[in-house]
Amino acid sequence: MRKSNTQPLKNVLREYIEALGHRRKLKEVNIVTSWGAIMGKIIASHTKEIFIRNKILYVHLDSSALRNELLYNKEKMVALLNEHAGEKIIEKIILR
Repeated sequence: MRKSNTQPLKNVLREYIEALGHRRKLKEVNIVTSWGAIMGKIIASHTKEIFIRNKILYVHLDSSALRNELLYNKEKMVALLNEHAGEKIIEKIILR
């Protein structure tokens, strides 16, 4: 016998994640893991460490020339990453 309040598993998991307050953290993890796909292979190959703390994306690069080039495109990168996430997750990028 089927209960009348059945829901798809997708909806139940979404509600559970929302209730725990982990939605934002999952989107942050998605940005970090998708860094190579979003920014491209060359940038990803020179990225040594990437993490998000307090809405700031920290990117450690091994190429000073690439870092200098990316400094001019920080706003565009923020927009691109937030578009990928579907909401404003990143407010600022710090390149090291």
